[in-house]
Amino acid sequence: MAITRKGSAKWSGGLKDGKGQIFTESGALDGHPYGFAMRFEGVKGTNPEELIGAAHAGCFSMALSNILGQAGYTADSLEATSAVDLEQADGGFVIPRVKLTLKASIPGIDEAEFQKLAAEAKAGCPVSKLLNAEITLDAALV
Repeated sequence: MAITRKGSAKWSGGLKDGKGQIFTESGALDGHPYGFAMRFEGVKGTNPEELIGAAHAGCFSMALSNILGQAGYTADSLEATSAVDLEQADGGFVIPRVKLTLKASIPGIDEAEFQKLAAEAKAGCPVSKLLNAEITLDAALV
């Protein structure tokens, strides 16, 4: 049985002068603005890559929590960041790389076990599987 979640976007105008709004079924984003300047010129606001990064970090954290639990560990804290690179390539833009960074506090785990379980979580995270990009992981116990 599939679990379906929906996100949607509205756009009006041209690429550079247009404006968009992003919505999520849950209402977490309800008409949140996005646009060219927010994506390519550093103007404050959101963009698709930032949203992918947030979804990836959240998915990875949940996957790792699950794997840790199966191994008998409970994290005090998992702080994940997913940095999504957008680059111009032949024929348009691509996302060639994503870098996951993790700071974790997990009582009783050693470094080797931590790295092994974090790598399993990266490989098993549904959002990691969705991305057709090189995904690196920099995980540190704190």
